[in-house]
Amino acid sequence: MQFSRESHIFHPTISNLLPQENSTTSSISKLSLGIEDVSKQIKTLVTTHHEDLLSQAANANQLSGSLTSVKSDLIDLDSSVEKLRRKISDPYQSLHTSLSRLQKFQQASDVLRRTSRFVVLARRLEGQMVEMDGLSTTDLSQTHDTIKRSGLAVQTKTSALTSSTGLSGDTGDEKERTIAKAALSIAELGKLCRVEVFQCYSFFLAVALIDGPGASDPGAKSKTDLDERNFNLRSIHAIAAHIPFIEDARAKVSNEMEYMIVTGLTTLNQSLLASSLQTAYNLGVLPQQVQTLMTELAQDVEDRIKRAFDLTRISKDASKDGSASPSLGSTGQQYKSRVRTEPTNLTAPQYTAALWARLEKMTEEMADCCIKVYTLEKVLKLKRDTVSQTVFLDEAMTILENKPSATFWTALCRALEKHARDSARGSSFIQQTLSTGYPKLLRLFHEFFAKIAVHTDTVYSSAHQSPETVLVLRSLAHFETLYLSRSTNKLNESVAQAFPNNGARAAPSANDGLNIARTVTNELDSARFDPIFVRSVAKNVVSSLDMMISRADSLITKDRSAVLLSGPTATPAQALNAAAATCLYHCHSRLVKLREEHNDVLYQMISPSIDKIRVMYERVVDPLLTAIRRELGAIVARLHRIDFGKSVDRAGGMGGPSFYMKDLVDKLSFIKTEVLSKYSVEGESHTWVMSIVKFVLRTFVLHVSITQPLSETGKLQLTTDMTELEFALSAFMVDGSQSKKRGGNLESLGDEYRLLRAMRPLLFLENAQLANPKDTSGVPPLIVLHHILVRSPLPLPHSLHGWQEAEYVRWVDEHSEEEARTLIEGGLAHWEKTNETEGRDPKDAKEYILLARTVLQNASK
Repeated sequence: MQFSRESHIFHPTISNLLPQENSTTSSISKLSLGIEDVSKQIKTLVTTHHEDLLSQAANANQLSGSLTSVKSDLIDLDSSVEKLRRKISDPYQSLHTSLSRLQKFQQASDVLRRTSRFVVLARRLEGQMVEMDGLSTTDLSQTHDTIKRSGLAVQTKTSALTSSTGLSGDTGDEKERTIAKAALSIAELGKLCRVEVFQCYSFFLAVALIDGPGASDPGAKSKTDLDERNFNLRSIHAIAAHIPFIEDARAKVSNEMEYMIVTGLTTLNQSLLASSLQTAYNLGVLPQQVQTLMTELAQDVEDRIKRAFDLTRISKDASKDGSASPSLGSTGQQYKSRVRTEPTNLTAPQYTAALWARLEKMTEEMADCCIKVYTLEKVLKLKRDTVSQTVFLDEAMTILENKPSATFWTALCRALEKHARDSARGSSFIQQTLSTGYPKLLRLFHEFFAKIAVHTDTVYSSAHQSPETVLVLRSLAHFETLYLSRSTNKLNESVAQAFPNNGARAAPSANDGLNIARTVTNELDSARFDPIFVRSVAKNVVSSLDMMISRADSLITKDRSAVLLSGPTATPAQALNAAAATCLYHCHSRLVKLREEHNDVLYQMISPSIDKIRVMYERVVDPLLTAIRRELGAIVARLHRIDFGKSVDRAGGMGGPSFYMKDLVDKLSFIKTEVLSKYSVEGESHTWVMSIVKFVLRTFVLHVSITQPLSETGKLQLTTDMTELEFALSAFMVDGSQSKKRGGNLESLGDEYRLLRAMRPLLFLENAQLANPKDTSGVPPLIVLHHILVRSPLPLPHSLHGWQEAEYVRWVDEHSEEEARTLIEGGLAHWEKTNETEGRDPKDAKEYILLARTVLQNASK
């Protein structure tokens, strides 16, 4: 029945009928009226909607029929589902049970298969072990027969060796192959016993099938108990019976393998070592075996290094000689009453010899260990498994942190640095001996590098140093530092002896310079065999030489007194500078020879300091030589103060050499005896004398060529001066070891001396002859032009430009002859132009102009 919205709303009169009074009668009457009213409303509502109510009742009857049909269909569906369950569930349960049984049979079959494989391998292993024992017995008999035939006694250790290392030829190879096969069989047997673990009832079924009905009774335990237990192949009686034999075989093969490895490394037999590593790979212990071997080698190296620096053992070795104990009774009691770990003055040589003997033995043992490591690494790198083609080195690197060679070098450097440092700290004897004899210690390691270079890729030469060798030598840095400190002290002491720094201005000597150079040479020679060590020494040499240069610079006098040539004796500053220059010269002369004794790289390190010594030497010498030339040039320039145009009667003092020439002779004598004699510089002094003589000759000729006026008497006087100059220069050039014959070595001057000799006839030539090259041979055109201008009314170049004679000579000396001729040619043109402008008659000068231009024309050809 459906009700509209309005049907649910009661009339408001109902609320008005609710009792408001307390009277029961009134309330009942009102309630009755309300009920009647409601009934009326219901009837009205039903009457109004009776059609809808009837329609809904009809629909309800129809729905009841539909529900009955659905219920019938559901019953049919339940029947179909039950039939389908019977068709699927039962086959599934049957299939599940069958599948479980199949899995159990497969597990049992796998157990049977592996057990069968285990038994086959075990029997094969038995045969391989019998064959290996037979080969060992045969080889032992052959070894004994050989020893008996050779008449040698059989040593206990040798007779006990039954491994393949004693085999030779095909027998040894056959046994090595047999051991490798046995190792492969043992490894496979180990995998079978180690891998398979089964559970529950199927395992007991397999055990029952193998060991018989009484071996395992599945009915003796509940299925729940069986599922909780784990079993492996070792629980099978047929397998367990072979386990002791397999363990013994593994132990025997492992011992054979280890002995083969040790013997292969000892004899460097790569074939034997490869066979032993193949055995280790077959056993599955190759990485562990290599790791153990490297640990033992590293420990062995450390132990040997420790023993080499053990002062107690050194003391025992020194005492074995018998010379360590004193012969006197009282002294002997004193020595015996003390524990001697440090040597005395009497026992120091024995201790030193014992220490070096131990170090030599240590380097030999280190080389043997290093060769073994590289041999092992080489075999690991080349050897591959024949089946899997696995490189043995890659297999070993699965647990190794680094390659065997790198591991060895790391352990060696660490142990060497540790024990060397600790022994030096604990013993002043070891520290002093190894620091003083560091080159000898370094040579031991050079021998070590040379010995291992044949078997390894390690190189240590002047051109290339392997990183491993550099690391090893850095481990000895403590002793190298001490040695370099001592070396530096030696160098500084030699420098301080020549140039003290205590304020005293003591003059150094040539021996001091030679001593410095000798010390430098000795220090470099002691380290020249090592390219790295010699560079360290060279750095100290550079530092000491720089200190010498600094001290020499502070010692040398640089004021005017160092170049003052007033005489009659040399100044103290000149004497001090001469001593310093002599010291620097001899030091430099010896040091420059190091270029021939050492390689270019080393010499380039010290050559800047050697060049500085030369520069410092030249700072002393060059100003003095310049002052000498300036002084001599000023004396020669005084000839222009003399009137060479006067006659003989009017020119006083013309009978002998001129006054300026006497001054020049005296100054040359002073320079030779008081100045240059203080320089003991051998070849350099001869060079100075030659340069001074050539300068005097060249300057004198230039001044003579421009001397004006010049009469015949003046020419004779100049000739006399020339003769005196020759005598003076000849005496100046002669030293104490040479002959006293005058003029004997002026010929060695060359063009300058020939010019002086040619100047004499030039003065007396006729004018026409001055333009003839044959008559003026040996005289430069510039000198001929000067002499032509001297004879002519034409002005000389210095007069034309307002220069002094000395200034013009200095200008000519600083410029080329072509420039000087150009200056004269320009002067001729200027004079001609001036005369033409002023209207003067050049008749008197035409001859000389023509001569000058002819000479200029001949000189330009």
